Amino acid sequence: MKLLNGVFLKVLSAALVIMTLIGCAGLANPEPEDIPAATTAQTALPSKTAAPLPTAAPTQEPIYLRVNANLPAAYRQSLQLDGSNIKIVTSGKTSAILDYGRGNPVSYWIYALAAPFPTITDEISAKTWQEFWQQAADAPFSRLVMTAETLTAIKSRWGTPVGKVDVVDAQDLLLEAWKGENTWAVIPFEEIQPRWKIIAVNGQSPLHKDFSQIQYPLAVPISLTASQGVQSAALARELRPFLGRSNRDPEKLVTVILTGVTAMVRGTASEMEEKGITRGAEIIGPVTRQADILHISNEVPFAVDCKDPVPKLSGKLTFCSKDSYFKLLEAVGADVVELTGDHFQDSGEAALEHTLEVYKQNKLPYYGGGLNIEEAKQPVKFEIRGTKIAFLGCNAKPTTYGNATEEKGGNFRCDWDYMTAEVKKLRSEGYLPIVTFQHLEFYQWTAQSQLVADFHKMADAGAVVVSGSQSHQPHGMEITDSAVLHYGLGNLFFDQYGLTLLTDFGFLDRHVFYDGKYLGVELLPIQFKDYSQPVWPEEPTREWLMNALFQVSEWNYPPK
Repeated sequence: MKLLNGVFLKVLSAALVIMTLIGCAGLANPEPEDIPAATTAQTALPSKTAAPLPTAAPTQEPIYLRVNANLPAAYRQSLQLDGSNIKIVTSGKTSAILDYGRGNPVSYWIYALAAPFPTITDEISAKTWQEFWQQAADAPFSRLVMTAETLTAIKSRWGTPVGKVDVVDAQDLLLEAWKGENTWAVIPFEEIQPRWKIIAVNGQSPLHKDFSQIQYPLAVPISLTASQGVQSAALARELRPFLGRSNRDPEKLVTVILTGVTAMVRGTASEMEEKGITRGAEIIGPVTRQADILHISNEVPFAVDCKDPVPKLSGKLTFCSKDSYFKLLEAVGADVVELTGDHFQDSGEAALEHTLEVYKQNKLPYYGGGLNIEEAKQPVKFEIRGTKIAFLGCNAKPTTYGNATEEKGGNFRCDWDYMTAEVKKLRSEGYLPIVTFQHLEFYQWTAQSQLVADFHKMADAGAVVVSGSQSHQPHGMEITDSAVLHYGLGNLFFDQYGLTLLTDFGFLDRHVFYDGKYLGVELLPIQFKDYSQPVWPEEPTREWLMNALFQVSEWNYPPK
């Protein structure tokens, strides 16, 4: 028994030594706390017989990633692989594949259904889209055009099209849609520009802040699939910092809404007092408050001693507003005020100074008017989520209407040399200029030559948007290669309901910017059924109004 015990102890001792040596060899420069104290003494062999310990961790094997060459070029270029352990391969050993599909989405590539700008339709249903694509069913369009790359993306979600779909080079899409009968296009989000009208699908538009890609039929998923499917989600989390996300980042979208005449006086003011100061915001407010910047052109000063409003069309043309009416500007979400209007100085210098103080106290910036000409001519600058936007305005009427001087306040009468130089300066500073005018007033749709000439001066200088704040009925618009010009938007808050047929209508223009680029405008028609509250027109009226505007507008068809 003693002999057996001795043999057992020797074998056990030898086994412990061997196990300890193996354990130490598997550690890379172990720290003392990594090794149990009882084991350290047993492994202290003479240096001349000890095997050298490894000095570095084994090199981690790369993640071999195969990227489908048919994925959007912009997505493939967005992969950030520097400093990663990812190696792109086209064949052979593969750890994971990036490809279209819903299996394990790491990105959604957003496409837009685009029509020529003077298109009446605003939206189609997901059912209409699907049935055109898969069954060639009737739709507001009879033909779609897109690039080969886009077709591959859409097919990955909807299959091979049955409806008429033609492949067109990217540079020819716009002209093909504008010249082709009932031809619309599908384009990547990053290719949106002002001559396209973006059509909502299933209630979703990528131009809107409340856009939901999950509910949008033209959001195409890109998935990562590991060589062993159960690892896909974990591998995607590990690689997420290096993978492209999407061509639409909601944090880079910026919207600006421009409006027409605001004059809270006479019949409008009377109804505000009778039916509620903020009643004018009840219908349109949810839309106007959503804008990053809501522009208001308020022509009338606030006055401490402003009397109760006189009846509509009383003949009184010297205007003032009570301070309490400011609540309406708050209710619609005003962010900047234009002061180029004719009536800014109606109630004298004291009221003008009081008005500016009201704006300052409420942190509401203003432009186009001020305490003196130097203040009146200064632009207002914004920088929002990477986009720089500047507002500049003046009064272009040939006769004097409360113009500012070096000694007194008022509006800025247009100095074309200054305006041109300032727009160019703003562009050089990285701003996208929006120029708004108080100009000659015409009660007709067609933009008159005086307006066209002055608006083009600003577009030629570099303004991306030129808008008329003076008109009491809508005017036509124009899209050039570099700018959108809308010659008059009509009233917002002013008592001209019933004066003529067309003073019963107006427009809010929602301009969309993305990552420092101007994408274009959405026209939002409004209608007046009394003196104080704009509403959204019902569909037959909206269609008639849009048709009337499109017929008097100039599109400057895209060049071949």
